[in-house]
Amino acid sequence: MPIHDWTRVPVGTFHHFHQHWVPELCARLNEGVLPGEFYAMVEQVAGSLEPDVLTLQANGDGSGDGGTSPLPGTIALALERPRVRFTAQTEMEGYVRKQSTIVIRHGSDDRIVALVEVVSHGNKSSRHAISSFVEKAGEALCRGYHLLIIDLHPPTARDPQGIHGAIWSEIEDDSYVAPSDKPLTLAAYEASSPKRAYVEPVAVGDALIDMPLFLAPEQYVKVPLEATYQAAYRHVPLRWRRVLEG
Repeated sequence: MPIHDWTRVPVGTFHHFHQHWVPELCARLNEGVLPGEFYAMVEQVAGSLEPDVLTLQANGDGSGDGGTSPLPGTIALALERPRVRFTAQTEMEGYVRKQSTIVIRHGSDDRIVALVEVVSHGNKSSRHAISSFVEKAGEALCRGYHLLIIDLHPPTARDPQGIHGAIWSEIEDDSYVAPSDKPLTLAAYEASSPKRAYVEPVAVGDALIDMPLFLAPEQYVKVPLEATYQAAYRHVPLRWRRVLEG
């Protein structure tokens, strides 16, 4: 199924779709994508972040070796690097972590490993909104949380090079230039040292690819974006599917 042009429908229509896509992603992660010692939760709060999906690791499982041993069910970079159009890396030396951050953790005290975020229209609706989103992404990487960010909204004056361009200029430099024919963004971030980004620009009409979600340095699983997008799209009312499909 091709990516739809969500600018053709009211903001609330994408919000409705978003509310179905996030649980679909979470369910697929928990139903065999993630290794057994990991689990995903929806709408948890990690520090000052409010991600769509959290990937956590249960206490006492797989954490004794510092993440150096291969995790069951993951793909090691030595075997297969993520197949995306752009990659980059940074030591994040120029990023200054905010000192006044209040960190809120899950009551079970399980360790946060990764975050998945489907960008909403609201994340780009104002200078403050996008600055907050970008700052929180940088903060997550500083804390060692791996990220997967899915942005199916075109760039705005506040993120002219797309959401990855905005994030990368916050933590490293502003050298990234989004392809003019692929204005939407799928971006996976590996919170290793150095930090690495794996970026796949996409456009309306493209099929989504499975993107990496890192669980440890150089180890990731593939998130089934296309299959979950299709499953969530079935919940969009026919009235708006007709508009989206022209």
